[in-house]
Amino acid sequence: MSFLGTLCILLLATTLAGHFSHRIGIPAVIGEILVGVILGPAIFNVVHLTNLVQTFSDLGVIVLMFIGGLESNLALLKKYLRPAIVVAVIGVIFPVLIMGGTSYFFHFTWFESLFIGVIFSATSVSISVEVLKEFKALDTKEGATILGAAVADDIIGVILLSIMISMMGDQGGHAQTALWLVLLEQAAFFVGVFLLTRWIAPALMSLSNHLLMAVSPTIMSVIICLAMAWLAEIVGLSGAIGAFFAGTAIAQTDYQHQVDVSIEPVGYTIFIPIFFVSVGLNMTFDGFWQSLPFVAVMTVLGVLTKLIGCGLGAKLNGFSAHSNYLVGAGMISRGEMALITAQIGFSAHLLSSNYYSDIILVIILVTMIAPFVLKDAIHRAPSTAEA
Repeated sequence: MSFLGTLCILLLATTLAGHFSHRIGIPAVIGEILVGVILGPAIFNVVHLTNLVQTFSDLGVIVLMFIGGLESNLALLKKYLRPAIVVAVIGVIFPVLIMGGTSYFFHFTWFESLFIGVIFSATSVSISVEVLKEFKALDTKEGATILGAAVADDIIGVILLSIMISMMGDQGGHAQTALWLVLLEQAAFFVGVFLLTRWIAPALMSLSNHLLMAVSPTIMSVIICLAMAWLAEIVGLSGAIGAFFAGTAIAQTDYQHQVDVSIEPVGYTIFIPIFFVSVGLNMTFDGFWQSLPFVAVMTVLGVLTKLIGCGLGAKLNGFSAHSNYLVGAGMISRGEMALITAQIGFSAHLLSSNYYSDIILVIILVTMIAPFVLKDAIHRAPSTAEA
């Protein structure tokens, strides 16, 4: 099937899936992920994750996080920076120790077990952002804490992955970068984020308003978004993190509303639905029954380690029981960050090919469960209901 045909089918299917998901009261992203599961290799095998579909999916993550940054309250993010860091640190420790330890009991080597723990320490906030936006809970203290914790979580995960690859040695045939250099590059990136927010973005957006092009401020904002996503990937972070900070920078200018109303239709028309479909397209049931005990146990632990660990982090910062539940639920999703970590580690021979599919299946199952838990948490939290 040609890419245009594939795109047509996927957009029609995700539109209908989103509609019926709303009708039965579940987050629309679940319906979109199920489209990928049903049409992909797991069931009917009529749609595959081709390079073009993957490219659209990657752009979907970037656009979604850019919109999340545009609609975030930077003052609120700064206010809840400390709880976000505490939530992130505990939310990394729990999966590394518990899921890593459990993997060892399933006869993985200690090194593979540690790497599995690192995979599940990653949080992919993209899906949580979508659910928070859908239920108008993004611009709350819990939403700010989840966003901040996800950024810190990403940095910690990259550092742990870098350490493990350094310990393994260059068996993958790739040139290694010294850990101190990775940390220096990431520090420089965040200095760049500060400069962008304070001076660069306002100057560029003001300049764009004088260009003789239709919607030039929107075009300039997209350039800033892609540049930040690109720079984030260069220093070993997720491009989604760079896009998020680009969004927060644009949000501090006078063009926030203009850019938001221009970008959102483009994102939700094509790119964002394809991202959620791609999560389902990664799923396969090959060897499922033999791996069922491992997959079942790790899926449960994948949910609980973030729910309890990150909830504990929120509790240590004086959040209410409802807020603890909401923050923990918002950190459950693994999504593309865990998939990327697993792929990098697999390429560097940190994980055997025999178990790679099982790990991917657990990541996807946890990611599909996450929106249900988050929706329940949002409905139970009085502060977000008022917001």
